[in-house]
Amino acid sequence: MISVTEVLLGFGLMISMMALGIHVAVAIFTTAALGAMLYLGTPLLFSFGDLLWGTLNDFILTAIPLFILLGELLLRAGITERMYSALSVWLNRLPGGLLHTNIGASSVFAAMSGSSVATAATIGTVALPAFAERGYSERLALGTLAAGATLGILIPPSINMIIYGAITNTSIGALFIAGIVPGLALAATFMLVIMGMSLLRPGVAGEREPRVPLAQRLRSLVDLLPPAFVFAIVIGSIYSGWATPTEAAALGVVAALLLAALNRKLTIAMLHECFLSMARTTAMIMLIISAAFFLNYIVGILGIPFALTQWVSELGLSPLGLILALVVFYLVLGCFLETLSMMIATVPIVVPMVVQFGFDPVWFGVFLVIMMEISLITPPIGMNLYVVQGVRGRGSIVDVMIGSLPFLAVMLGFVALITAWPAIVLWLPGVMG
Repeated sequence: MISVTEVLLGFGLMISMMALGIHVAVAIFTTAALGAMLYLGTPLLFSFGDLLWGTLNDFILTAIPLFILLGELLLRAGITERMYSALSVWLNRLPGGLLHTNIGASSVFAAMSGSSVATAATIGTVALPAFAERGYSERLALGTLAAGATLGILIPPSINMIIYGAITNTSIGALFIAGIVPGLALAATFMLVIMGMSLLRPGVAGEREPRVPLAQRLRSLVDLLPPAFVFAIVIGSIYSGWATPTEAAALGVVAALLLAALNRKLTIAMLHECFLSMARTTAMIMLIISAAFFLNYIVGILGIPFALTQWVSELGLSPLGLILALVVFYLVLGCFLETLSMMIATVPIVVPMVVQFGFDPVWFGVFLVIMMEISLITPPIGMNLYVVQGVRGRGSIVDVMIGSLPFLAVMLGFVALITAWPAIVLWLPGVMG
C-alpha cells in the first residue's frame, strides 16, 4: 500500500507546480498521471478519455455555465446598480452609513451570481465612486467590498458548492440550504462590526448620511424586486422540489433575459459579451474539474484516503484536533493558492478522511466554503483583494489588505462557532429535508 510519506510528496509536488505558475489543471493531471504510472501502470492512463467523457456529460455540471451567464446578464442589464441605490436609502442611517450597503448589496448579488470575484468587481465598480466624495475611511470601504464579496460562494446558489457536491457526490440542494443561515449570519456579523467600528471611531464613516423621506424609500423597493424575483425563481424551484439545481439555473437565465428585455438592455452586442465571458470562465473551470476527477479516481484506487485516515488515527488526533489542523492547513494554502485550485486539489484527499472521523459531508462543505472565503482575502494571493484594488485603480493593495483584517478575524471566529455548534449549518437542511 502507498505510504503517507509518498502521499505527502505527491501533494507537495502538485502544490509546488501551482506555486510556480503552472496551470492548475496541468498540475493536478500531472500528479495523477505520475501516481498512475508509478503504482498502477501506464495502461491506466488510457482510462482518462472515458473518465473525461463521463465527467463532462454530468448533468449537474451544466449548472456552472448557466449560473455564470445569470450573473453576467444581471450585471449588464443594470439591475445591480439599481439594487445598490435602493439598499443605500434603507441602510445609510445605520452607524457606518453606506458601508452597510456594500455588505447588503454583496449578499443580494451573491444570491444571484454565485461568484465572489464577480460580486467584488460588480459592487466595487458601483460603490467606490460614492465613497470617494463622502469622507469615509478608504481602507474600511475597500475592506467591506473585499469581505462582503466573499459571501458569493456561501449564500446560494454557489458555484463552489456545485463543484464540491459533484466531486464528493453530496446533494447540491442540501448544500445550498445549509449555506443560507451561515451566509446571512456572517453578513449580519459584518454589519455589526461596521457599526461597532463606526461608534468607536466616528471618523471612519464620514459625514452622517441625510435622512431619506419614507415615500422615496418605499419607491426604491421597486428596484429590489428584480433580484428578489430571480432569487425566488432559482432557490424556490430547488427547495420546492420542482427543479434540479441545473434546471433552476436555466430558469434563472430565462428570468434574467426577461428582466434585461424589460430594461431595454437586451441586445445582440450585450448577449455576445455575456456569452463570451461565460465561455471563458466555464472552459477554465471545466478543465480543472476534469483533471480533478481523474485525480479523485487515482486517489481512490491507491487507497490514499484509508492510508491518511489510519495515519491521523495513529497521531491520536481527536475530531476537533483534525478540524484545527485543517484550519491551519487551509490558512497556509490560502496564502499561495486561489480558492478553486485549493478546493479541487484537496477535496478528493481530505473529505473521505473527514467523513471517517464522523463529520457530516454537508457540514464540511460549508466549513470548507468559509475557509475558501477566508482565502479570498488572505494576503498575498487573496483574489478579492486584487479585484477590489483593480477596480480602485490607484494606490497600494496594502490598503485593501488592512481594511479586510477585521472581517478576516470575524470569519475565523465564525469557523469556531460552527465547529462548536454544527446545528447552525445542519438545522435548516434537517427541517427542509
